[in-house]
Amino acid sequence: MNIIADTKALVTERIEEAFAAAKADGVFSVDALPDFVVEQPNDKSHGDFATNIAMQLARPAKMNPRVIAQGLVDRIDKSAPIDRVELAGPGFINFILKEDYLMPVLAAVQAEDTRYGASDVGQGRRVQVEFVSANPTGLLHMGNARGGALGDVLAAVLNMAGYRADKEYYINDTGNQVKLLGASVEARYFELLGRADEYPLPEDGYQGEDIKETAQHLLDREGEAYAQMDREDRLEKMTVFALNEKVEGIRRGLEAFGVTYDKWFSEKSLHESGAVQAVVDTLRDRGYVYEKDGAHWLRCTDYGAEKDEVLVRANGIPTYFAADIAYHKDKFDRGYEDLINIWGADHHGHVARLKGALTALGYPGDRLTVILMQLVRLYRDGELVRMSKRAGEFVTLEELMEEVGREAARFFFSMRSPDSPLDFDLTLAKKQSSDNPVYYVQYAHARICSLLSVAGEEVRQAKDIDTGLLIHPAERALLEAIASWPEKVALAAQELAPYHLAYYAKDLANAFHTFYNGCKVLTDDAELQAARLVLADCARITLRNVLLLLGVSAPERM
Repeated sequence: MNIIADTKALVTERIEEAFAAAKADGVFSVDALPDFVVEQPNDKSHGDFATNIAMQLARPAKMNPRVIAQGLVDRIDKSAPIDRVELAGPGFINFILKEDYLMPVLAAVQAEDTRYGASDVGQGRRVQVEFVSANPTGLLHMGNARGGALGDVLAAVLNMAGYRADKEYYINDTGNQVKLLGASVEARYFELLGRADEYPLPEDGYQGEDIKETAQHLLDREGEAYAQMDREDRLEKMTVFALNEKVEGIRRGLEAFGVTYDKWFSEKSLHESGAVQAVVDTLRDRGYVYEKDGAHWLRCTDYGAEKDEVLVRANGIPTYFAADIAYHKDKFDRGYEDLINIWGADHHGHVARLKGALTALGYPGDRLTVILMQLVRLYRDGELVRMSKRAGEFVTLEELMEEVGREAARFFFSMRSPDSPLDFDLTLAKKQSSDNPVYYVQYAHARICSLLSVAGEEVRQAKDIDTGLLIHPAERALLEAIASWPEKVALAAQELAPYHLAYYAKDLANAFHTFYNGCKVLTDDAELQAARLVLADCARITLRNVLLLLGVSAPERM
């Protein structure tokens, strides 16, 4: 049940009926109903819903908006759930609903349980969310962690809102970075053998401790056998070994972070299948490719990009861009209707050219949405944290989880819009106090579980209690918070903005704490206690559902 959306639709319908009646009565002369807004005001003194329709009609009707508003107010059907309608300010129309209009939510929460909040907003559209997709040449860092949390939560939200969303990781397992990985492992392998001077680390080689560990693993498994091989054969085998180890390490790291994928897609497979060359050929046949300086270029400027881009280098090797076009074509060919990529902000220049290339191929480039993430900065005790123990240049996902735990990390990453830089406070994330948002929300859930345990009685069904007893402002505020959950899920899905969930979780927890502190739940009044226990249990169910979507546990004790 989404009672907020249903009631908003009913209020909108009654406004439209009043408009038609006022127009027929000659209150104003307007050809068509203009766009208008029906919303829930932040200030509750402005009612449960408010509309700006009179201001929107003022210009086409050439009338004072208050006169228009009064004409509409006089004709609005004020039967349930509407209690009264008021004209306010320059012409706003405020709707005050009957006290009990939200009460059916309690029965819906109990009945829907883990599915409370679900909707059919997505109408079954197939969506693919690709995120992290870090080069398998090192350890996962804070940007990968933020992308991992955002992508995982976003896919969960989309599925809750009626989309069919799959999660995918694109493995960049070919190209220069992979060759450099093999050469870096080779250098560390010979270093372990005391022969570093024979194969020094390439100037732009990978220097992390994890590369040394991979070389050690290779040495432990194969001994000095690789040192006797032909170098080309050795590099090929070392590259495969290192690549497999790195991909598996990424997989394990993300699974420890609560992130699993429906598919791991190999870039190399696109080259081996001929998909990359086929894309280049198609674009050439359509007249979008030209040759310059021996290379083959795509006319990206035809589709709004800042400059044209190379598809095939002068040496005949396709670029990463060519493979990326083939990859996204493959996504559409698999039946996905919408594509969502989560990238670092430094990839912003790639967006227009990729969309343009897809459009040039005849695919809906506008159905690709790229969410660009800003940087993460870590702070401890007010000081910027710069270095990693293992990576040397950045703090790894593994180190972050060791320090603050998976759940705090996921919640903190979900609290901000990805287009805003994130200052991650390690000290705050470890605090066991109300200052720590994830602790505050989890504590609310645990507090409800404790309350229900102490009550020592089974929570009754909402239909069997007297909901008319729930008249305290804190009770109504908690009920409103619970009722707004389906709207928040739909909003987060439609705006591709998981941070709405984290904000909602804090608001719901605050509404429960306020209710708990202001209303004695365990009381001598058996019927009032039963009603308040139902309200508390519905808050528990809703809090649990929010936390599960965020990938955070809902503890019963803390």
